[in-house]
Amino acid sequence: MFGILVSAFNFILAWVVRSLLVKFVMFFALYFITSEFISLLTPLLPTSADVTGSMSGLTSATWYFLSIFNIQTGLSMVVSAYATRFIIRRIPIIG
Repeated sequence: MFGILVSAFNFILAWVVRSLLVKFVMFFALYFITSEFISLLTPLLPTSADVTGSMSGLTSATWYFLSIFNIQTGLSMVVSAYATRFIIRRIPIIG
């Protein structure tokens, strides 16, 4: 009876070490690297003031149509989606 319990304990311990522990360490490393990489990239990305400043030369008629289609919000969503896609594709295991 003692041999069966030791065998079961060894099986469970091997499963925990092989699958759970290794996956936890790997995903924690990916999370840490990604979060640090994003914190370094954030100051380099354009802000909403830069986008608004670049669109300040547009006429009021153009602004009317841009505001109907809500281009300013859509443009910021597209830029952030492209940035996210760029970051995800640079991670070797995921992309």
